[in-house]
Amino acid sequence: MINEVISPDFDENGRQLRRIRSFVRRQGRLTKGQQHALEHYWPTMGVEFSPQPLDFCALFGREAPVTLEIGFGMGASLVAMAKANPHQNFLGIEVHSPGVGACLSQAVEEGVENLRVMCHDAVEVLETMIPDNSLTMVQLFFPDPWHKARHNKRRIVQPPFVERVKGKLKPGGVFHMATDWEPYAEHMLEVMRSVDGYQNQSPTGDYVPRPATRPLTKFEQRGQRLGHGVWDLMFERVK
Repeated sequence: MINEVISPDFDENGRQLRRIRSFVRRQGRLTKGQQHALEHYWPTMGVEFSPQPLDFCALFGREAPVTLEIGFGMGASLVAMAKANPHQNFLGIEVHSPGVGACLSQAVEEGVENLRVMCHDAVEVLETMIPDNSLTMVQLFFPDPWHKARHNKRRIVQPPFVERVKGKLKPGGVFHMATDWEPYAEHMLEVMRSVDGYQNQSPTGDYVPRPATRPLTKFEQRGQRLGHGVWDLMFERVK
């Protein structure tokens, strides 16, 4: 696995440009199981970054609806969704290699074959590797909310990103977000309302109840016991 998440940008004179990232690269320490998974399962389930559009039919060996998940953490919910929907293809992107290793390990343990994973900057992958009008669903669950006001610009949900996601969705495709930070939920809603070509799937014009398709994580269950809220947003591409 080639893990070069931070790829610098340069101007025409060769000077490196500062690019605002929506994540902090925290590699962490790999467990033996995660290391084993990366060494043995990455060759068949991992996807290296390349500045070329993916051929999903070739990647998965079949034609099927494709769901892209951005920032899958340790991968438990992504593996659960892939296992519950064997008729669909799933591609997950995560910048932290321990999470990628954990996801690969669980996928193999569960016998999941309709899942591929990447370890790279999701924005760069969207820009260069995801074909236009190719995705049925894009999922963004519990992204870093960047609580401090001076860091809000690092939030991944911004108009340019939302526009890019729309271009990758097929007409009728859905962008599904979830957060446990209410100010970020409000920010997401404001941004989504500002971008033309989406239709909110909430009958009340704001948030939707957690759909059964999104597994309840241990983190979320703990939050519920503590009285924490979770906000789901689902917007359909209509043009």
